[in-house]
Amino acid sequence: MSAGNSEKTFWGHLDDLRKVLFKMVAVLIVFTAVSFVYMRDIFDRIILGPCHGDFILYRLFAKITGGIPGLPQFDTGTFEVKIINTGLASQFFTHISSSFWFALICACPFLLYFLWSFISPALYDKEKRGARTAFLLGTIMFYLGVAICYFVIFPVTLRFLYEYQLSSSIDNLLSLDSYMSNFTTMHIVIGLVFELPLVAWALSAAGILRRAFFRRYRRHAIVVLLILAAIITPTGDPFTLAIVFLPLYLLYELSALIVKK
Repeated sequence: MSAGNSEKTFWGHLDDLRKVLFKMVAVLIVFTAVSFVYMRDIFDRIILGPCHGDFILYRLFAKITGGIPGLPQFDTGTFEVKIINTGLASQFFTHISSSFWFALICACPFLLYFLWSFISPALYDKEKRGARTAFLLGTIMFYLGVAICYFVIFPVTLRFLYEYQLSSSIDNLLSLDSYMSNFTTMHIVIGLVFELPLVAWALSAAGILRRAFFRRYRRHAIVVLLILAAIITPTGDPFTLAIVFLPLYLLYELSALIVKK
């Protein structure tokens, strides 16, 4: 811990925090403004990507099912999610909110860096190394969770629920608000779920969690993760269930590896 930092008064630290918060807000505003300008392209190419039959995951499934005898052929040509708008100002507010959330995800490394610049002077060298690792690991795992949700979990869930019919007399029409609510919530939740190794590492560093815990409850964890994967992808298809279950189980094993013995 530096001597200059320890001699700072409470108001000095408060002033440093004010400067850091100002930088974080300024960066977030800049990213939001840029996202707002390009949001129409982002919306069509990225956010609405899983709504089209030529999405990368659907084409991959088509190749896999086409090469394995006995599996039903995965259709990519006729699938198209029709989204309607039911509110007068919904499209405008969706434009604003989507710009903010997209900017928040993209600006996350910069926001964490500013936060780190405020916290690091108060830490010892050993604590700095551990906290630096935690920030880096947390950022990588969050982005990895968001990517897996976008390319795997959300498209599978969307396709199943959109094509599911209680009666052939009922047509599925998906509202813009419903789509964006599920899209945003699922990506944030899965991104946070991928922070499990970081949480395990922090609990291990605090002496609360040990590797024996993961060995003792591995069977229970497998059952819980299978149930969670089945809830996320209620297709009943073992192939898609395994695709969602595997990342969750790997998170569990990664958490077991990084905690102390």
